[in-house]
Amino acid sequence: MQQYADQLRADSKKIGFVPTMGYLHQGHLSLVDIAGENCDTVVLSIFVNPAQFGPNEDLDSYPRNEGKDIELAREKGVDVVFLPSADTIYPDGYQSYVELAHLPNHLCGLSRPVFFKGITTVVTQLFHIVKPHVAVFGEKDFQQLATIRRMVKDLKFDIEVMGGPIVREPDGLAMSSRNAYLKDHQRKAALSLSRSIQHARQMVADGTTDATSIIQQVTAILSEFAENTIDYVSICDTETMDPVSSIEDSALLAIAVNLNKIRLIDNTVLNRQG
Repeated sequence: MQQYADQLRADSKKIGFVPTMGYLHQGHLSLVDIAGENCDTVVLSIFVNPAQFGPNEDLDSYPRNEGKDIELAREKGVDVVFLPSADTIYPDGYQSYVELAHLPNHLCGLSRPVFFKGITTVVTQLFHIVKPHVAVFGEKDFQQLATIRRMVKDLKFDIEVMGGPIVREPDGLAMSSRNAYLKDHQRKAALSLSRSIQHARQMVADGTTDATSIIQQVTAILSEFAENTIDYVSICDTETMDPVSSIEDSALLAIAVNLNKIRLIDNTVLNRQG
């Protein structure tokens, strides 16, 4: 892959990169569209990264369908599907990790302490292997996107990081590979995330700027379903993830819920000006 990337660069081809863990859906494919619109060659990687899963998380059961993923990628016009093995990324004796000091200490990082170290480490490796000019990440994982942007800035990667908007299913549920875990009877509880987000946006449109008031109402909607165990509901700065007490201009509303053992996240940027 590195040699191919070197040849593309030698031929003045602009490389767009979409890193994924596979089990592709329309959210992933929308990122491919963004990469294709901005680059000559699109590389999509599929790697279920063991370093970002903690004990008792769903590494072994994470949904996988490599054959279908390759088919979807080809149909979408992806030029290269890169499928590194765990031994390639983390060979015997591997010792080097990349970790940010502040951004991971909020939201998902509080309940998943190894998650962002695993993310930044594998993305650093993938950047060195694929050598992209542009990398595209989904805004559904907003904290991850902010973390990658910070890492790229701090470590001076010559890469443009682009965000792709959340893609939702017809009923409003944010698309996620983990949606495959949901049973029919769990769907209504899962939809409480997008429903609470819509309520929060309406509150801001109606003039509410107090973060505590919005968080309380979002929490109340999520709590209507006994299956939902709330990990966090936070209103925070869109770059640092630091909590804010009021919405001065814009702020991120971020939600994480464990529905039985299924982890669901969703977010929206609340804009005071609509």
